[in-house]
Amino acid sequence: MAGVRKRTGYSKIDKEDPEEVIHRRAQFLVYKVMQQAEYRRRPSNLKIRIRKLKVKFGMRLKKLRKSMLLSISAARVVVYKQVFRQLKTCKSLFGRGEEPLPALNLCSLAL
Repeated sequence: MAGVRKRTGYSKIDKEDPEEVIHRRAQFLVYKVMQQAEYRRRPSNLKIRIRKLKVKFGMRLKKLRKSMLLSISAARVVVYKQVFRQLKTCKSLFGRGEEPLPALNLCSLAL
C-alpha cells in the first residue's frame, strides 16, 4: 500500500516558449485595463446634481453668514450711537457736575 499513490490530473509541463509567456502576460494586462475602464465610468447625473446643490447651498450659507455679520455690526454701531447720544444729553441736563478738586501739591505737604 505504501507504493500506491493517488494520481492527480496534473502533468509536468515542459518549459514554455518565452514568446507565449510574453503574449499571455500582455493579454492579462489588457484584461486588467479593460476591467479598470469599466469601473471608471462617467459620474451619474445624480452625482453631478448633488455636487452642484452642495456648491449652491455652500454659497447661500456664505452669503447668509456675511449678511448676518454686517447686520450685527451695523446694529452694534447704532446701539453705540444711541448710548453716546444719551450720555451727551445727560451731561447737558445735569451739567458737568462740580468742578474737580484742585490737585494737591504733595511737595508742600512734605515740608
